[in-house]
Formats: sequence, structure tokens, C-alpha cells
Amino acid sequence: MSANLFDVLMVIALGTLTGTVIGLLIGFFAKKQKNEWSAMTRKEQTITIALVIVFCVICIAGFGYYFLL
Repeated sequence: MSANLFDVLMVIALGTLTGTVIGLLIGFFAKKQKNEWSAMTRKEQTITIALVIVFCVICIAGFGYYFLL
């Protein structure tokens, strides 16, 4: 494995971007997200944050496995 710093940072950036988009879309289609953050309940905000974090981690791990190995 010969990954330099740029490759690692690129995987992290692309994984974060992709995971955020997927998490927000899933939250939107599951009706757990509203247009304004202040209009959401604490539970809906927590679910949205959890979805974004989980999908960011999944995408970073997937991209890292695919691109860096």
C-alpha cells in the first residue's frame, strides 16, 4: 500500500460528502427531516445527525477499502 497524504484526505473528503448527502436524503424520504433545523424536534435532529455520521463512516470505509487497497 502506497497511499500518500493527499489520497487519504481525498478519501475522507469524498466519503464525508457522499455520506452527508445519503444521510440527509434518507432522513428526508423517511419524513424525519424538515426544511428548517429549528422546526425539527430534538428526536428528529438526533436521528438526522446519527444518519449523517453513520453514512459518513460507511462511505469513508468503503472508499478507503476500494481506493487505498
